Amino acid sequence: MRTLLNIIWLVLSGLWLAIGYAFAGLIMCILIITIPFGIQSFKLAGYALWPFGRTVVKRTDAGAVSVLGNILWLLLAGWWLALLHLVSAVLLAVTIIGIPLALANVKLVPAALWPFGREIVSTDDVSDALVEHRARQAEEQARSELQKPVPPPVKLPPQQGSP
Repeated sequence: MRTLLNIIWLVLSGLWLAIGYAFAGLIMCILIITIPFGIQSFKLAGYALWPFGRTVVKRTDAGAVSVLGNILWLLLAGWWLALLHLVSAVLLAVTIIGIPLALANVKLVPAALWPFGREIVSTDDVSDALVEHRARQAEEQARSELQKPVPPPVKLPPQQGSP
């Protein structure tokens, strides 16, 4: 199913979106000082070309440099790349078969606006990582339940009229 969706995506919007990302990457690599932005743009071009079966996740080691990079990216290229995604989503949503593709286009907008500090990974890897994370959480919760102190027994007052 992913392959079929990717082929339809490629024909209807993926190719020209990838060309837009590649053009932005080329411009940024020509300017030399913006080569890191160009490399990021080429990564997003590959993602825009074949998006189904992959997703964007936040990197845990991203810091202040990523925030600064994202602000510069937004000013230099992010806003018009995000606009390309929104225009493509509106055009795709006109047809019934294009609605899932339009939704996928809208999901690409955050990556177009803020690409630094994010990584493109397979959805299978995300599912495996999520299962592992949930198992670790359950184990930590069980461990914390075992470490709770047991309250001392409560003495009940004697009842009146009892022998």
